[in-house]
Amino acid sequence: MKSTTVRGMALSIAVGTALTGVAACNSSSGGSGKAADDKAVHRGTTHVSPIAALRSAEHSTDQADSAEVESTTSIGSVMSMTGDGSLAWGDGVTGALTITYTGGTTAETMRKLGSDTMQARYLPDAYYAKMGDVFAQQAGGKHWVRYGYDDLEALAGSSGAYLKDQMQNTTPNQSVKLLLASGDVQKVGTATVRGQDTTHYSGTVDVADLAGKNSDLSAAQLKALKEQLTQAGVSTEQIDIWVNGDDLLVKKTERAEMTAGLMTQTAYYSHYGVKVSVQKPPAGDTVDFTKLVNQGDASSGSGTSAS
Repeated sequence: MKSTTVRGMALSIAVGTALTGVAACNSSSGGSGKAADDKAVHRGTTHVSPIAALRSAEHSTDQADSAEVESTTSIGSVMSMTGDGSLAWGDGVTGALTITYTGGTTAETMRKLGSDTMQARYLPDAYYAKMGDVFAQQAGGKHWVRYGYDDLEALAGSSGAYLKDQMQNTTPNQSVKLLLASGDVQKVGTATVRGQDTTHYSGTVDVADLAGKNSDLSAAQLKALKEQLTQAGVSTEQIDIWVNGDDLLVKKTERAEMTAGLMTQTAYYSHYGVKVSVQKPPAGDTVDFTKLVNQGDASSGSGTSAS
């Protein structure tokens, strides 16, 4: 396998991991500017509007700090995958996920690399992906690829900035922030989700009409969000969320047409407050993504980055 293929696959895995983590198209996290309003909405109190209910869910989910996650994601014919693990976001995103590629061209390539299942670890400054033995043979015997968030932004330009944001802000309440920013939120009804009584909210995000009046997004964060969605080819996105009696997100679905095809994602969240402990993989079994990029450029004789 050529080194350029290894490099390209490594970047593809970065995209897949960002999408599988928690939110397929999320917004930058920020301080809860509506915290005072949120505190006025307590369990057992009748929410005066879907907006007030979602503000409470955003705040409560953010304060929970950690959760177990199960997700399924598909993007056209490019990839379909599942993700299972736990994430914490109290002090930067940390966590571990098992990602299995179940279909699409990415799954085919992964199988050629020796495995369609990958271990991913999130740490505050980087995330790590464990590849198969065939990949390791082409990467100096190293199984783990380290993706430094700042390196991704520097090496991959605007697409790298998008990936950096996705990986550093993959928290459950990001989909709630996006729904709030849309200004289009409706209470659909109630439903039992995995044994929990929940309230179902739904809305359509129109990228051109996104506004920050209902969310705590700053002008800069709102601008970045619009750019991220536009870059992915998203003009509208359907978001549905299910919130339990403790104002915690239990389930989320997203659906949008992207440049790469139809994107759908379903995620379940449970065991909020779970202890999450993640360690860096062994240095001797880890190769930095920047090294793969440099090797690919040297072999191809070009000075381009992996954008």
